[in-house]
Amino acid sequence: MDLLEFAKGPALQVAAYILVAGSIWRLVGILLLKEKPDFSEPRQSGGLLAALKVIYTRSFTASPFKRATLYPKMMAYVMHLGLFAVVFLFVPHIMFFEGFLGFEWPGLPNSVIFFLGVAAVVSGIALLVRRITNPVLRLISNFDDYFSWFVTLFPIVTGLLISVRMGFRYETLLAIHILSVALLMIWLPFGKLGHTFLVFVTRGTTGMVFERRGAKT
Repeated sequence: MDLLEFAKGPALQVAAYILVAGSIWRLVGILLLKEKPDFSEPRQSGGLLAALKVIYTRSFTASPFKRATLYPKMMAYVMHLGLFAVVFLFVPHIMFFEGFLGFEWPGLPNSVIFFLGVAAVVSGIALLVRRITNPVLRLISNFDDYFSWFVTLFPIVTGLLISVRMGFRYETLLAIHILSVALLMIWLPFGKLGHTFLVFVTRGTTGMVFERRGAKT
């Protein structure tokens, strides 16, 4: 078995199992947390509408902090949107998803995907530089922050290298790219990248709690 066969076969399959099992484990762990009894009288219902409201409002910066956080917010949005486009709107990726989903959707031209991939990498590097040079961010950063940054951008970088080759064999670059994706899938449920699927749970819970207490959201 050569490197490409290993990457497309056992490596990707094991990574997918770990991704699913790890995500379920995180979600079940949160749902099974023992909730402290709240004996206060609820001021409002704190239902689904409150949860959806905070999920939406927390996607934007509060007015007093907009100017101070404009740069990192813009870089974060560029990186996230670029990553989304590369993963879900690149035609070869769509064909991969179609293999087990059974349906496809329109993709973007390769030139657009390449541009968005480069933009995602550049914005990611800009955020890393800010984290390293900002004394407060550097103080509160740990291994999880830096490794999560690495495993997020590494698949994009390896994917971009496939387009330019740079003297390497296509099969070798493709194998490294798939292995980098497998690494991302394995790490995603256990590190801070878990916010990919937990962000809506945490924000929704916050909205329901705040609504119950009558806090402005």
